[in-house]
Amino acid sequence: MGLLDGLLGNASKIEPAQIQQEFAKVLAPGEKVEHAYKLIRDYFVFTDKRFVIVNKQGLTGSKVEYHSIPYRSITHFSVETAGSFDLDAELKIWISGTPTPIQTQFIKQLSIYEVQAVLASYVLR
Repeated sequence: MGLLDGLLGNASKIEPAQIQQEFAKVLAPGEKVEHAYKLIRDYFVFTDKRFVIVNKQGLTGSKVEYHSIPYRSITHFSVETAGSFDLDAELKIWISGTPTPIQTQFIKQLSIYEVQAVLASYVLR
């Protein structure tokens, strides 16, 4: 997937080694990036210890929010696929102690099933 896919909102898989270096300041000692996906400017990073949603904000993307979720804190999650007239797929993650889920939208072309399968492999350990 290239630049055009990114502009259209399609997610692309990122090499873990590339993100490992970029996230060096955010990761705990010994923590390893195992899977990563990019959606325009935002990222979903699966490490061996947690799930990190990276939200780049502003026009330049210089302001960054790292939403870190330990896998043990995820009580359940859901995936809503895009329909014929609905262009977005949605991932919802519920964290213990919070009644409202974290919601992230993807456009229809994203393999939401792949992201869900990776998330399930960590949460259901």
